[in-house]
Amino acid sequence: MFDGYDSCSEDTSSSSSSDESEEEVAPLPSSLPIIKNNGQVYTYPDGKSGMATCEMCGMVGVRDAFYSKTKRFCSVSCSRSYSSNSKKASILARLQGKPPTKKAKVLQKQPLVAKLAAYAQYQATLQNQAKTKAAVPVEGFSWGNYINSNSFTAAPVTCFKHAPMGTCWGDIAEGVRVEVPNTDCSLPTKVFWIAGIVKLAGYNALLRYEGFENDSSLDFWCNVCGSDIHPVGWCATSGKPLVPPRTIQHKYTNWKAFLVKRLTGAKTLPPDFSQKVSESMQYPFKTSMRVEVVDKTHLCRTRVAVVESVIGGRLRLVYEESEDKTDDFWCHMYSPLIHHIGWSRSIGHRFKRSDITKKQDGHFDAPPHLFMKVKEVDAAGEWFKEGMKLEAIDPLNLSAICVATIRKVLADGYLMIGIDGSEAADGSDWFCYHATSPSIFPVGFCEINMIELTPPRGYAKLPFKWFDYLRETDSIAAPVKLFNKEVPNHGFHVGMKLEAVDLMEPRLVCVATVTRIIHRLLRIHFDGWEDEYDQWVDCESPDLYPVGWCQLTGYQLQPPAPQSSRDSQSSSSKQKKKAKSQQYKRT
Repeated sequence: MFDGYDSCSEDTSSSSSSDESEEEVAPLPSSLPIIKNNGQVYTYPDGKSGMATCEMCGMVGVRDAFYSKTKRFCSVSCSRSYSSNSKKASILARLQGKPPTKKAKVLQKQPLVAKLAAYAQYQATLQNQAKTKAAVPVEGFSWGNYINSNSFTAAPVTCFKHAPMGTCWGDIAEGVRVEVPNTDCSLPTKVFWIAGIVKLAGYNALLRYEGFENDSSLDFWCNVCGSDIHPVGWCATSGKPLVPPRTIQHKYTNWKAFLVKRLTGAKTLPPDFSQKVSESMQYPFKTSMRVEVVDKTHLCRTRVAVVESVIGGRLRLVYEESEDKTDDFWCHMYSPLIHHIGWSRSIGHRFKRSDITKKQDGHFDAPPHLFMKVKEVDAAGEWFKEGMKLEAIDPLNLSAICVATIRKVLADGYLMIGIDGSEAADGSDWFCYHATSPSIFPVGFCEINMIELTPPRGYAKLPFKWFDYLRETDSIAAPVKLFNKEVPNHGFHVGMKLEAVDLMEPRLVCVATVTRIIHRLLRIHFDGWEDEYDQWVDCESPDLYPVGWCQLTGYQLQPPAPQSSRDSQSSSSKQKKKAKSQQYKRT
């Protein structure tokens, strides 16, 4: 298991430069250790003539060992990567999102403007960092620094069954050993060393090199699912050198014996861990697939949309009639808002027919088996009826649970719900919830769980009492036994950090915190924003992700709002009460 260490040898003998070198090279000091790799001799760089720096990766090494006539690159791969680097950067930028569309300009919501400003500032910071090759500045967001400086905890990966590795995370925990690149080393080749997990935060792990004991000076964060993390033994089987960090190299004379003693009985990653990561990031939805999705301008109906892109299981859907492809809708592939073609007709849901009479070339209907299945219900006996009252999360104001009414009963357990006191005359803002949805509740749910219930707009008899309201409206409450009372052992706790979609602007995935838990219902707070922008979300929502999800999938993470944005949103919220938007953007 530890034979990889033998692939790195140290020698006190001197090394001479190649006879083909055009310049005379002074002999290297005998104290410089050497490493043998692929039959060539590399030395610790000493800054003297005969050394070169790779223009692609920045590695320093012996000039004669470099590639190209001008000796600009350390390897063939670097030479090729250099020429295609701009293309890769373009692809990455496209994966991480797009600039605000015309749709976003219509919103004119201060929170969104501030978030986009924070995003632009963050992007500018990263660009400056790349230009100067400096360390991440203070204004750049780092989950590791954020968690360390505030002693935060993060929700474990096992809380997110829909996320990569969510169902096969296994026993990865503190104390697990891995093989990682050794950054505390001056060798001109990439070498590795053993590290142990000190702390876990979602996909991210705080690692400490073996041999540092209680010294945390070189601890570092990295994504466990990243390509540079390997199980112990990988170096031996891959022929990679294990080299102890320079800071502690003097501590032991027999490092192999040290590793054997330290690692015997310790846990490491499964041998097929990287394969499992890769498999868990394969998504069945493909571009050009056609689906039915909620019409964000009229909640009561669905429209046909086409999958434009897939990032980490999140779909950017473009409504089929959008010629310039700017009329889009973001949601996860497991969202209850998307369905197979023909779903609306099968259950009696309103549907906007497309002006496009036939499918465009290359577009095809997504197979029905790809969509999230709902539980079967028995509507033959006692069942929901039109006019029954209940409590429901307002799809246009996700921080509120409101008094609501069943407006229509559809097939297969689906219900059309209206929010009392704020319904459009034509019912265009009715919303479809399934009978098993965790977003609808029986009368009295909020009172029992000490949640503020939003009464109908204009209702003057406050405080609101359900008994009086039912009598005044001559209505009945939906039977409690018809609601979904299943509460999974979700694993969330108050204070846990995560990455969450802003469901009112679902292109954005933000740094967030669980601030309250009611059975399976989570109150999600967006760090840096006022509580009025909190959102009630189910514990199994596909719009919640572990810390590190954005980094793993290539999605852009929105950092907490800076102080300037907080001040502006605070003053605006005091001056003007947030109006309910009639355009639905939730995933």
